[in-house]
Amino acid sequence: MHQTNDEEIIRIFREEGNGSRSFALLIDAYQKPIYYFIRKMVLDHDDAADISQNTFIKAWKAFGSFRGESKISSWLYRIAYNESITFINKEKRLGKVRLEDVEEFLSKSLEADVHYNGDEIQKKLQTAMALLPEKQKAVFIMKYFEEKKYVEISEITGTSVGALKASFHLAVKKIEDYLTSH
Repeated sequence: MHQTNDEEIIRIFREEGNGSRSFALLIDAYQKPIYYFIRKMVLDHDDAADISQNTFIKAWKAFGSFRGESKISSWLYRIAYNESITFINKEKRLGKVRLEDVEEFLSKSLEADVHYNGDEIQKKLQTAMALLPEKQKAVFIMKYFEEKKYVEISEITGTSVGALKASFHLAVKKIEDYLTSH
């Protein structure tokens, strides 16, 4: 199946109503990038898959009210961002992983992951990213890995471009400091 553009997905949705064809096109176009964004936020494959599924369910339920003022990808990333932050905050409240245990948790989690190739620098980078505050982590992921422009990240997070630039700069500095000291 070819990569479908936003206009085509919206057109098919409006023509067919809440049909499965437009949902399949939405999934086909955005499932991988949304999953990988979430995966970098929460690290665990199963958690990322669950959050990704929740993201698309919420998006589908609200798709009829999508006004098209932003790109579908920005809208989906905003839902994924909010779902990821909610999940992370819930995990913190439940005390599942204490900050001082992050390195050990990441090491075990990455080594158990079938997608992890054992690269030590990858593990260090993931650990450094995990130690960032959630917003800095999200900004770093979207800017560095997803190569999004600050304007789009602003739409996704609801944060000013200036604040995003500062968050990205701080995230890069913290990651550099961690990588040089470990």
